[in-house]
Amino acid sequence: MNTNDLNTALYEKMAAEQDKFRDWLKSQPPEEVLNHAYEYTIREDIVMAMEELELTDTQAQALLESPSPLADVYRYFEKLETGYMGVIRDSIESRADDVCRAKEELRTTPVYPHSAAYAREHGELEQYRASNNVNRQCKESIEAAVREHFDGMYLSHDAAKGVIETYGMERVSMVLSNTVQLQDWDGRYSRRNKEWAKTIPNDNPETVRCGYALNSHPAVLDGFIDLVREEQQRSRTQREKLKPFRPSVWDKLKQELPAHKSAAPKKREPER
Repeated sequence: MNTNDLNTALYEKMAAEQDKFRDWLKSQPPEEVLNHAYEYTIREDIVMAMEELELTDTQAQALLESPSPLADVYRYFEKLETGYMGVIRDSIESRADDVCRAKEELRTTPVYPHSAAYAREHGELEQYRASNNVNRQCKESIEAAVREHFDGMYLSHDAAKGVIETYGMERVSMVLSNTVQLQDWDGRYSRRNKEWAKTIPNDNPETVRCGYALNSHPAVLDGFIDLVREEQQRSRTQREKLKPFRPSVWDKLKQELPAHKSAAPKKREPER
């Protein structure tokens, strides 16, 4: 046999060995199948590699002489010090970094408040499309949060926190307010939330027209809006507390006057 025939014969022998191993594995209980899952996967990869690999005549003939060349190669592979776990660790870290970057992009992509016509006229279509893409993801995340945190009777108090952390208060408020304005006729939204929705500025009509209006049940969504507004008020109160103390006019004057004039003038005693 020539080199090609030898390699083909070796591949077919290994493939037949794997078929026999697969048939045996299928007859085993689930626990035993799990015990051999890693072995099965590696053996599949060996057969796949052999399909493209071209060994020398001597190498191919040496393996062909074994009654189980696939098992022989697998046992040899098992003994090798591979960087498999290193690759696994790198994959975990890389995936985590990718998720962090994606979340940061969602949080920092500016809300684009204008229409497509305005964006086209001002050369801002890229910003417009990026913002609308995040609007859509925000809408889907709000719907998912409502589904996950509503038990059929009550909406959990932390239902809105994750969405706000991911997309920011400005975008979440805008998507919610547009939905309420679009469905202003619906009595299941409270009057106070309808009034709140009118205070959120947005000149981008595509936000509600291109599928960004929420499909959640209005009564449950109304409760979700209450949670968002509570968080909005909490953030405002916290910002107010962090504002620096504003000194009185007299305190400012004392800082500006020379040291010997900084004290308030004393009252003169009446002459006797």
